[in-house]
Amino acid sequence: MADITLHKDNGNSTTEIPNRFIDEYMTNANGEFVKIYLYLLRCMNSPDCSFSISRTADRFEHTEKDIQRALKYWEKMNLLRLEYNEDKSISGIYFLESDAASPKDDTVPLKKAEFAASSAPSKTAFSEKPVYTAGDMAAFKEKEEVRELLFVAESYLGRPLTSTDVQTLLYWYDGLSLCADLIVYLMEYCIAGGHSSLHYMEKVALSWKETGIETVEQAKRSVNTRSKLHYAVMKALGIHGRSLIPAESAYIEKWSKELGFGQDMITEACSRTILTIHQPNFEYADRILLNWKKQNIRTAADIRKADESFQAAKTAEKALKPAIRTAASNRFNSFPQRTYNLDQLNQLEAELLNSAH
Repeated sequence: MADITLHKDNGNSTTEIPNRFIDEYMTNANGEFVKIYLYLLRCMNSPDCSFSISRTADRFEHTEKDIQRALKYWEKMNLLRLEYNEDKSISGIYFLESDAASPKDDTVPLKKAEFAASSAPSKTAFSEKPVYTAGDMAAFKEKEEVRELLFVAESYLGRPLTSTDVQTLLYWYDGLSLCADLIVYLMEYCIAGGHSSLHYMEKVALSWKETGIETVEQAKRSVNTRSKLHYAVMKALGIHGRSLIPAESAYIEKWSKELGFGQDMITEACSRTILTIHQPNFEYADRILLNWKKQNIRTAADIRKADESFQAAKTAEKALKPAIRTAASNRFNSFPQRTYNLDQLNQLEAELLNSAH
């Protein structure tokens, strides 16, 4: 099929979109999240355009939580930084430079407007990426294992490495202190899962660093455990034909690591989500698990006890309702009732008729 040439014949204002956003971020993102990010870029490029969560929700026919979720997603991707007021409502949005070789504090503020607070699983912050000079990169390439690492990376990605790619790989090797073998396995694991973006791989690298994974053997054990949990969650929620997006994976990490729940408890929360609202919803499952955490419900036996207490309370409430209705009815029957003698009434009626004649 022939290529299609794009032309522009009008003088309308334009919105600039970084190529790296299209190449590395957009492909793995939820389509609705992409819309919100593009709309934010549009607002930044229009001096008379203001932004608010409520108006944006109306514009895209979403809920305000949907808009908040999109903003938090792009913050997780390190493309936005959100600022908050004392009441925890969002007061500002900053666009972060997506080029890994650029200083991280080179930000562009979005004008403040009406914002609403949001919440999402927390993420661990690591030290800012170093910027390697041409001399630094040349020095690293003198090491045989670095040369092999770059060669393997180029083979796996199926394209020549850019300067930014090399910066990222050296950050994993030098900044995160991951050995070359572990980085190679990291790329194999991500590509096998359908994720060829270095940005996605970096999220995994940061996660492994956070959990203290230093060898390929440790990574394989972690991957097996994590894969089983992710598969179990997807099965419980009825998710088929797609991979989990990073924001969904972050919920699972939160449930297992931050809240400390095992697979059985997590999948039970997911199953109850489907039974209650009939659709996969990570936020709903998250509320169930947070409630269990608050009530110190940690095992299946604890769930049974809580269910039994809930059912007992419902039964007691149901039994109490007829008594309440009876009491209410008796209030109208508590007045003294009048009694009448039918014979006396008939006699009185006859006397009245005789007097009329």
